[in-house]
Amino acid sequence: MLRRPSRPERLRQAPTNLSDLNIDNELSESGSVEERREATRNRYSPAVLALTILATLGVITYTAFLLRIDNRGDMLPWLLVLGAELILVFLGLMSMWTMLAGYNKAPSYAHHEAQRRLYNPRLNDDLGIAENAVAWPLFLNKRQVDVDVFITVFGEDLGTIRRTVTAALAMKGLHETYVLDDGDSDDVRDLAAELGAGYIRRLTHFGAKAGNINHALSITHGEFFLILDADFVVKPEMLEETLPAMADDTIAFVQTPQVYGNLHTTIARGAAYMQSMFYRYIQPGRNEFNAAFCVGTNVLFRRKAVKEIGGMYTGSKSEDVWTSLLLHERGWKSLFVPQALAVGEAPETIEAYSKQQLRWATGGFEILLSHNPLSPRRRLTLDQRLMYFVTSTHYLSGIATGMLLFVPALEIFFDLRPIAVSVGPIEWALYYSGFYVLQILLSALILGTFRPEVLLLAAASFPIYFKAFRNALYGIDVKWSVTGATGGRTSAFNFIMPQVLTFVFLLITSAVGIWRDLLQSTMNVATFWCLINTLVLGLFVLTAWREDHHRAHPEATRAVIDPSADLALARRHGSAFDRDALVAAQAHTKEAVS
Repeated sequence: MLRRPSRPERLRQAPTNLSDLNIDNELSESGSVEERREATRNRYSPAVLALTILATLGVITYTAFLLRIDNRGDMLPWLLVLGAELILVFLGLMSMWTMLAGYNKAPSYAHHEAQRRLYNPRLNDDLGIAENAVAWPLFLNKRQVDVDVFITVFGEDLGTIRRTVTAALAMKGLHETYVLDDGDSDDVRDLAAELGAGYIRRLTHFGAKAGNINHALSITHGEFFLILDADFVVKPEMLEETLPAMADDTIAFVQTPQVYGNLHTTIARGAAYMQSMFYRYIQPGRNEFNAAFCVGTNVLFRRKAVKEIGGMYTGSKSEDVWTSLLLHERGWKSLFVPQALAVGEAPETIEAYSKQQLRWATGGFEILLSHNPLSPRRRLTLDQRLMYFVTSTHYLSGIATGMLLFVPALEIFFDLRPIAVSVGPIEWALYYSGFYVLQILLSALILGTFRPEVLLLAAASFPIYFKAFRNALYGIDVKWSVTGATGGRTSAFNFIMPQVLTFVFLLITSAVGIWRDLLQSTMNVATFWCLINTLVLGLFVLTAWREDHHRAHPEATRAVIDPSADLALARRHGSAFDRDALVAAQAHTKEAVS
């Protein structure tokens, strides 16, 4: 079912009053310092480059230390440590290489020229729409082009959808905005009609989100289409920052970052910060390999390219990376624009985070096991093979972390050591710090300060990735569900029983280790690491308890977003998040609840 507003209706739609999209002047003035600092900040500062090179050397040195036969301890723990650390070493080195590859890259002259010619001011004056930016025709290579905007909906609340649709309609440049409702909601249909957006509903739900988009493609006609998740509030400049790249006829899609504004829970902050380095450094670096991939939202596609591969890939719930891979195999190019042009919601609860990570990890492992990028059958360049192999193995890092959690127990209970007794603790600490401490310092420099939430989720997510690998290995389908900010209403402990059991085991192991060390009048490295692991998992279990407590006492949580509170929180937690996008999203929220 398709309902879209007539062209006269669209041309009569006044652009959203920009003054309504800004919060009060006092808040804007107080943020001027942060704005100026962010504007003058060099993403590849000398300090970042120096620490990246040092961290790379640290990884190589630690690897040589592990592989030296003289340092090998007992076989079982040594193999566990070696296997886990080699996974982490490989992924760490590839990350450093990708970061350095993107150093000091700027948009081309052709991009700037296409952006300059995107609008025709004289034509806008003749049409009487000079003051109505949403009605300005868009031009590429001296011809007018059409753009469709697809907002994928599947059960999200009406307030969230309203904010997203309102912002999409307010984007500069003439475009058609459609709500793709896979939730079959009459309320969503009425909301789309109220706001003046098109509405599309299909009879079946085959292919989940990818199928929803493919159905919309079958009944719309825009040369390009922009995909937005229901919770991503887009900035007015989205099309003028992404569409000019399409002047290059070989580019299939242009991806922009996922930026989050809801940073008021431990899970939300951890999930957001884990993505920060990826969008700030890794995706821009992948441009140099022609391997930047789609992340499912805030992405502009060329219809012709997607049609060539038979539509968005429906064989996986991670349709984004699969579609990217198939397009690259057909010789298409991609581009990542490192500019935050939309702000959404990070998962705020353990349930929402677990479902999101399970879906993403399963998609990566599916590529590794069924469509391995290193296979000679893949029609990819060497650069692309390496980058997609990294993508498909990325979540092995979580499994490796889980393996390392149990190594101290082998020494405490069975006196089995991964490193030879002849290696002193100081020598080991020097090599180890060259690997891990430098990477933590690099992350802290990039994010603005040390982020314990990242370590918390990195250490506690291993059961999710084990499950994802099993799903991919045995072809177990991952049920599609809305990630959302909060997930469902069930207890957080329903999703973390493996972590709880591991915490109890480590707690007992730590007690045994302390007792043994007291008897021997020494402090063992294994006991030290077991205590650290116990503390981290204990904090994760505490986070789950607090989450359940807040769910049981909803009066203790905020009913609506408070722009000043969230902005202050974002400032405290670093400048990796786009302030303007955050303010715009919060202003839409303020407007919606007022």
